[in-house]
Amino acid sequence: MVAASPVEHPLDVPRRARAWRPHRLDPRDNSLNAVRLVLALLVLVAHSYYIAGVGKGPELHGENLGGFAVFGFFTISGYLITGSRFSNTFGTYLLHRLARLMPAFWVCLVVIVTVFAPLGFWRAHGTLDGYLTTPRTPLDFLVSNWFLRMSFFDVAATPSGVPYPGAWNGSLWSLYVEFVCYLVIGALGFVGIVRRSATVMGALFALSVLAQANSATVLAYFGGNGDAFFQIKLLPFFLGGALLHMLRDRVPLHWAGAAVAAVGTTLLVVNVQGWGMQAAAPLAVYVILWVASVVPTPSLMQRHDVSYGVYIYAFPVQQLLVILGLHTHGFLLYNLLAVAVTLPFAIASWLLVERPVMRRARRATRRPGPEPAAPVVPERGADEVPARAANEPVATPSASSGG
Repeated sequence: MVAASPVEHPLDVPRRARAWRPHRLDPRDNSLNAVRLVLALLVLVAHSYYIAGVGKGPELHGENLGGFAVFGFFTISGYLITGSRFSNTFGTYLLHRLARLMPAFWVCLVVIVTVFAPLGFWRAHGTLDGYLTTPRTPLDFLVSNWFLRMSFFDVAATPSGVPYPGAWNGSLWSLYVEFVCYLVIGALGFVGIVRRSATVMGALFALSVLAQANSATVLAYFGGNGDAFFQIKLLPFFLGGALLHMLRDRVPLHWAGAAVAAVGTTLLVVNVQGWGMQAAAPLAVYVILWVASVVPTPSLMQRHDVSYGVYIYAFPVQQLLVILGLHTHGFLLYNLLAVAVTLPFAIASWLLVERPVMRRARRATRRPGPEPAAPVVPERGADEVPARAANEPVATPSASSGG
């Protein structure tokens, strides 16, 4: 007997036909890893201006390339993370998120205090004597920042003598904000009406944009807290991605829709200062997902996601290059060197930390399949085959990538 083929969703379209036909994102055949890598590299370039001391770089309404890249990370994450939460128990969801974010973050902190900061200290003093005891000590750095919220960014008064002193990794602050967004979606997953209704998610998204539009008033209730500032600023991007996830069957990806969304995003971002970027989040993530579903990437890149590693290691690499004076040979060469040195760290992070930990987390939470049913004689000459659950889409950090 031949089992009947499972019925495909009408919006599951082969890649070769996606350029012109309505479709939804295939979680196993897309270019999101490449998109996230581009966003991480944009953050690297944006930081280069500050770290090398050559100005602020291109800006729009006070946001540079890195800011817009972080916005992109948060919209993608909101889309994917919502799918993860709504298809898993809270415990499984939380374990997967922690496995994706924390181990690589911890290793990065350790690498900073054992590789980058000692080199910076030696370069400044000609010796490592006093490195372990100079405030703020390496141990202080690890303990104070271990639980994701960055309390400070310097180690033993390094980096010093550089255009951007006192910060070994100015990218890590966004990971705490992203994790709070994970918790928000995790909590919303307990509310049945939120899981069932895109209207409710849309209302929550609108409220988050309203909070950003009135951020001065809202922040007054938090005493001007810096964490609250960034949470209010970035949560709309996350919820915008979550909203599009809930509309994925009713609003399929299509080239015409992507064109309209791109125009709408541009108009809002350029003409509405203060909250236009946040209001455009669902439109922006629509464009990103359409590009990721249509533009092909090598299968190697689909299997390996080094964007998180690029995001968390680029900043200390860039600082070290400046300490060594390599930024004086031109801005372009400095950026190329930063990419070339960062990539081995990112690849090692993916192969040795991120991927193994995520695989263990998936194995630990894998639900057993159904017991095989006893064979029966089919009444109508066909086998009944239970539908298979779709695999959970791969989630990202941040990133504030990502992330």
